[in-house]
Amino acid sequence: MSKFKENVYKAVRLIPSGYVASYGQVALYVGAPRAARQVGWMLNLTKDSDQVPWWRVINNEGRISIKSLKYSADEQRGLLLAEGIKVFKNMTIDIEKYRFLPDEVTLSKLEIDPLVLDKILSKIPFSKGYFKTKK
Repeated sequence: MSKFKENVYKAVRLIPSGYVASYGQVALYVGAPRAARQVGWMLNLTKDSDQVPWWRVINNEGRISIKSLKYSADEQRGLLLAEGIKVFKNMTIDIEKYRFLPDEVTLSKLEIDPLVLDKILSKIPFSKGYFKTKK
């Protein structure tokens, strides 16, 4: 398994039940902020044995945008609903309500160079909340 794929799976496993992250967030957490599409491709390669909660990753607009032969948007919607996330009929959710915002301890599990992560986050307007745990 490639290091990138391994890191993507590790980051997605950190998203707790009842929360979501965007493909771009996951890319950021693995130190590849412009690799949102690649995150989607890696999640498309998951196997049941990988135990990766792929359904917790959606696009940054709060829409289920899965394009997979393996999983359907309806299946993803059902899994999110089962975790208590309200998904509307148009396959959208209130992403800010359910967005996973890891604290520093959680981010440290990803072993990203803190200086690199800080530099990336300083360039993103919504980064101020990334180091606060959602309640």
